[in-house]
Amino acid sequence: MPILNNYSDLVRKYNWKRQIRTGLRDIAIFIMSASANVNSSKEWLRVLFYHHIFDDERKDFERQLKFLKNHADFISMDNAVEIFENKLKVDGRYFCLTFDDGLKNCVTNALPILLEYKCPTIFYIPANIIQNITPQIPYMENIEYLTLDDCKKLIDNGMAIGSHTVNHTPLIDLNESEVRSELLDSKKIIETKLQIECKHFAPPWGKPNKHFNLETVTKLTKEIRYKSLVTTERGLNFRGADPFNIKRDHIIASWKDYQLRYFL
Repeated sequence: MPILNNYSDLVRKYNWKRQIRTGLRDIAIFIMSASANVNSSKEWLRVLFYHHIFDDERKDFERQLKFLKNHADFISMDNAVEIFENKLKVDGRYFCLTFDDGLKNCVTNALPILLEYKCPTIFYIPANIIQNITPQIPYMENIEYLTLDDCKKLIDNGMAIGSHTVNHTPLIDLNESEVRSELLDSKKIIETKLQIECKHFAPPWGKPNKHFNLETVTKLTKEIRYKSLVTTERGLNFRGADPFNIKRDHIIASWKDYQLRYFL
């Protein structure tokens, strides 16, 4: 089958029930967003995560970065953790951008725009992709993943690489020993292959105590010497927050400004 390069092609793979549900949800969000605005208070940090920037999403992604930059400053995950640990003063509003799954279009489409807007970003990758082993992620079949050289290019351009397990394994399905292996082995692979310190971890399907046991995974991330754990629980983060339970907001690059206002 041909490689998917457009988001519209990916959406067509969804079943009709999901497409209808998405359409109805977007209508509801449009109505509810009429009075919504990005939080205007100070001293907050919002961590956002994308999965892909397909060819037909590039212009929308650039529009979104313009929108975000008008409301807050971009900072790295390292700086975010310093804020949570009270090592860095918070004197404004911040966005920290992250990407999950390690798709090839992170380099071909996202990277040039991130560099243009001076947006430090961390890419959480299933470590096996840099060993040429393709993860089995639903709806992501026939999509290219980052290579070892791609990851080096991201690093050379000031971006960070974090762990997303070895092969995108749902941690809730594993025992503690297996979870430890996923966290430890992915860190080792990334550090050995890329010659960097792998500091940050993102569990696949990241709802605490639904997709992974927060207590167990927090204990292991600390033991294995990660410096942060991000989830997929939406919401604001503040100075002094727990760096091992960071809230993140999922964003799709094709979303319009009213959708950003509603969710942020």
